[in-house]
Amino acid sequence: MAKTVQDILDMIQEHKVQMVDFKMVDINGQFRHVTIPAKNFSQSTVEGGIGFDASNYGYAVVEKSDMVFIPDLDTALIDPFCDIPTLSMTGNAMIIGDTEHRPLPQYPRNIVRAAEQYMRDCGIADTMMILPEFEFYLFDQAGWQVSPNAMSVSVDVNEAYWNSDLEGRGCVVPVQKGYHVAKPFDASYECRSEMCMMMEDMGIPIKYHHPEVGAAGQFEIEPQLGPMSTMADATMMIKYIIHNTAMKHGKVATFMPKPVYGEAGSGMHVHMLLLKDGEPVFSDDKGYSNLSQTAHYFMGGLLKHIASLCALTNPSTNSFKRLVPGFEAPVTVGYATSNRSAVIRIPAYAKTPKMRRFELRNPDATCNPYFCYAAILMAGLDGVKNKIDPKANGWGPYDVNLYNLSDEEKAKLQSLPTSLEAALDALEADHHYLTAGGVFPQELISNFIKLKRAECRRMAAIPHPAEFESYFNL
Repeated sequence: MAKTVQDILDMIQEHKVQMVDFKMVDINGQFRHVTIPAKNFSQSTVEGGIGFDASNYGYAVVEKSDMVFIPDLDTALIDPFCDIPTLSMTGNAMIIGDTEHRPLPQYPRNIVRAAEQYMRDCGIADTMMILPEFEFYLFDQAGWQVSPNAMSVSVDVNEAYWNSDLEGRGCVVPVQKGYHVAKPFDASYECRSEMCMMMEDMGIPIKYHHPEVGAAGQFEIEPQLGPMSTMADATMMIKYIIHNTAMKHGKVATFMPKPVYGEAGSGMHVHMLLLKDGEPVFSDDKGYSNLSQTAHYFMGGLLKHIASLCALTNPSTNSFKRLVPGFEAPVTVGYATSNRSAVIRIPAYAKTPKMRRFELRNPDATCNPYFCYAAILMAGLDGVKNKIDPKANGWGPYDVNLYNLSDEEKAKLQSLPTSLEAALDALEADHHYLTAGGVFPQELISNFIKLKRAECRRMAAIPHPAEFESYFNL
């Protein structure tokens, strides 16, 4: 049942709350916040909202940049990382009107809601369920410098293989051998268990957590399936919890896709399925891997638009250092069952009709989750509407290890973009499926491309230490 203002006032009194914190999302998918004394929270706070400057959040708007933030009372929870008792909630950005406010179309939460409504209007389904897998590194130390006379980065993990020669460091993990290692090698077990318990306390059911392949402190936390808009909010909170709990334990967490040279990168694989009136849309006992024709068309839409999707699902220059062969990262545009080298993998273990699904393996957690999930849905719906069959288009199924193909056979395969610039080029040329139904405003796409191209230019202008290694003495 939806919370009321009185429910919030009761929470404030019960937990002796002194501050109410409003968390907002900028264009890059990062939390920003503004806080008011709890005694000032009232019905007018919910109706009138909290004013802020949307231009400072990266949103280029035709209207005046002064906006209001309207809190979503259902997201209210006690923030476990504040010493002063603090009630936290997120919500939606609204354009100030003379009589009533209206949603800012560019705001991430509003876009997810618009995508879900578009899905219902199309009649294809009424619910999209997703499950993002969160891979990340935990470092005991991380630092960097970017200045005219020094460009450096340094990370350290106590149990990493490069510390094997230090006195008393007998428990080290060999390179790329971190998958599911147990104590004493798994030194951050308690830290991650605490993360998961906090997530559960905040209403985010967790499936499991474990060490990942990267020996330099890579781990994974996987929640349960949930509705897309709910999981978009949960994604923000999961990252918030991981970052803050890591700091509490004297560590630093990063979702950077490729923070360690020679080690596995961190992705955010997104599992998905559709429901209509509570019944599975993707299930068919007679279909390939027990998936329906609708599921195949949905995959077809994802594969057709995958290059432009990458601009939203992998929106950092570092993202494409992960998307290379040899590290279980997907590089081939195609689909298959139990095959981690294809962009779309159908898990063989999802056997019951309501759990039959597939995962898109290229996304990473540098994305704005609202943009990422909404774009995935829009691409899939485009595939269903236009009956884009992945098999007919030569995208599989690839039931072989694509890394082991001959060079001649590999040359026939379609690959993901190899840089953010290439993905932005693709988005510029192919975004009609995003603007369908007015879900993604054209001005948002144009502004996003502009901001990311500027980011690419800045990164390209900075000399890299590896360039000194290769060119300094020529």
